[in-house]
Amino acid sequence: MLAGTTAVLSGSFLQNPRSRGDQPRGSAARRVPLRLGLVTYNWGKDWTLADIIQNCEAAGFSGVELRSTHRHGVEITLSRSQREEVRSRFADSPVELAGLGSACEYHSPDPAERQRQIDRTRAFLQLSHDVGGSGVKVRPNAIPDGVPPERTIEQIGRALNTVGRMAADLNQQIRVEVHGRKTSEIPVMKAIMDFADHPSVGVCWNCNPADLHGKGFRHNFDQLKDRLATVHIHDLRQNRYPWAELFQALQTVETPSFTGWTLLEDGHVPQDILSAMKQNRDLWNTLAGAS
Repeated sequence: MLAGTTAVLSGSFLQNPRSRGDQPRGSAARRVPLRLGLVTYNWGKDWTLADIIQNCEAAGFSGVELRSTHRHGVEITLSRSQREEVRSRFADSPVELAGLGSACEYHSPDPAERQRQIDRTRAFLQLSHDVGGSGVKVRPNAIPDGVPPERTIEQIGRALNTVGRMAADLNQQIRVEVHGRKTSEIPVMKAIMDFADHPSVGVCWNCNPADLHGKGFRHNFDQLKDRLATVHIHDLRQNRYPWAELFQALQTVETPSFTGWTLLEDGHVPQDILSAMKQNRDLWNTLAGAS
């Protein structure tokens, strides 16, 4: 457990509505089917948009999260006509745009930098709306040294509520990746999400080694289960994570924020990406009970 977490998670720090067990307003909880998609980090980073759609269809992937800065070029700088073209490409294909992956983050102690990140998030939300996506992935990336953890945690949560209100205005969702130095620890992410109580803000479970810390996977998963939006899985051919336990847990999720998307991303790029995607699809079908 990271130093200072005990203090962060005790006392008056978490005396806010979510920590008292209140639920956000919104649609009723319901079970949703799991869906398999791709994150363009890193297996699709060198593909054009046409390549992504073609390869996802060929591999049996239902959707894609387009990570910013990759070759597909779906960026906040696109013109109105270019956005309409992207939207049309997905509308004309069986592959759904699950959302956009940004690197927006709100941990900086500099107010000007935080505002820049919030403004950038607004631009990604507008882009997602325009091209037919349903949400934007953001992240915490660190607890800065020299700053009380509880201050940064509350600051991130308040910023997420700000961008959550922006998302609601555009019928979008903010998906907060469990990510970053110290912030990938589940108790810290839970504390952040207790402050980020807007119903348009959900969690992107990231299948990190830290998910197994403390009392183990299921205990940690249950801390964020009621806020789950999307899941980033990794190469299912690698035995680096309790995949069967994860998929069993996902079958129990009934929360208004959960989209059902399990989106594959992996830092290691195989020589034959399409073949690797097809192998992952077969493994996914078994884990998800689809075969």
